[in-house]
Amino acid sequence: MLSWVVPGLGLVCALIALVWVRRLSRAHDALKQSYWELRYEYTKLRSQLSRLDPDEAPASDAASGAPPATPSVSFVPLSTIRRKDK
Repeated sequence: MLSWVVPGLGLVCALIALVWVRRLSRAHDALKQSYWELRYEYTKLRSQLSRLDPDEAPASDAASGAPPATPSVSFVPLSTIRRKDK
């Protein structure tokens, strides 16, 4: 009898997990869809605002005309890093 109960419980747990994962998947898809709709509306509103006020510089360029900061870390090829022979 116990040999039928254990697989039965495993099957029930698997079905519950399947239902739970499908529900989470649907919620994730709805959240992803809302995110992309929000991004689309944000971009659309930003373009409308730039058309209304073309003299206004974008926020990233309005930083007192300073040149963009150079990165502190640059690419170093491995061929330049050598072990010094003793």
